[in-house]
Amino acid sequence: MLAVAAFNFAVDPLQIFRPARFYQAWYSNHSRLENAGLIRSQSYDTALMGTSLAIHFRQSDIDKTLGVRSLKLAMSGAYSREQSFVLAAALERGVKRVIWQMDDGIFRVQPEIDQAVYIPADLYRRNARGIGGYLFSGSMAWEGLLMVARSVPQLTNKIANLVSFFRLKFPISNVDDINTLSVPDPSAIYNARRAMADYVGAIDPSRRNELNDYDYPLMLRNFDLDVLALIRKYPDVRFDIYFPPYSILRWAVLRDAQPAALNVVYDFCAYANEELTKLPNVQLHDFRAAKDITHDLRNYADVVHHSPTIDLRVLAMLASGQYLVDRSSPTASLEQLKEQVKAYRIER
Repeated sequence: MLAVAAFNFAVDPLQIFRPARFYQAWYSNHSRLENAGLIRSQSYDTALMGTSLAIHFRQSDIDKTLGVRSLKLAMSGAYSREQSFVLAAALERGVKRVIWQMDDGIFRVQPEIDQAVYIPADLYRRNARGIGGYLFSGSMAWEGLLMVARSVPQLTNKIANLVSFFRLKFPISNVDDINTLSVPDPSAIYNARRAMADYVGAIDPSRRNELNDYDYPLMLRNFDLDVLALIRKYPDVRFDIYFPPYSILRWAVLRDAQPAALNVVYDFCAYANEELTKLPNVQLHDFRAAKDITHDLRNYADVVHHSPTIDLRVLAMLASGQYLVDRSSPTASLEQLKEQVKAYRIER
């Protein structure tokens, strides 16, 4: 056990203690684990947080478009508690700017951070339990051994050819490639047929219970605790918060299948817009009413997830300030969205 701990400390596969020194670093698409090491090992002044809607960004595109040195910390399916917890760890490292993709769904019912089974909370805290579990991990030692072996030129290709056999947790050699999407034909994934099929499935009576967990008081509590409290703690950090361009079908699902939930979402969004625009270190960008994007169903794989092409448009709109919410009329963009949802008719 001591040998395993000594090896893990020396190699440090996650780069928890130091950046990789005598071997090439390798990375994982398991964001909740990988982020703990990225926060400690990378050089950055800007952190990107979000869910699967922000996970396909390339850091190089963020840097080029916004003129920053970024670190992508987005996590698929991450609720507000996880996002705030991970962001807090990055902010302790001196982050000057946060780009935060946010939506109403992340504030619904969720476990406390120590009950969230997929995130190694103690590793982020760097306490005895977290560091001890990391150092004495046999699986981490195995991954470290493979990392060192892949750094030997004669072994690199041989191990790469056996990726499926080894079941590598860290198959990525470039930070810029973490959780990016590279497919020969994006239209096979992002097209109107798939988006419409998802809408039809979502409004089916058998799935309507999925839309019943919009608890307004709970959403407000989570928003206040996970967002407002964190932003107020770091008044010198600039927060660019944006609501992503969901397809219009996402709102049509709520309208047609669970109108009570839609009203809760509207009320919550009004509260969030009003509170965020009160904070001097926040710039709020609301892309939900960007009709040229949201009504073109060819941009979507389902009613929510947009293509990497739209990722680039989101970055451009963040840079230009297009759809920046006016502090004097914080809910104007929400009213535009309401009118669009009300007028929209499904074309089968």
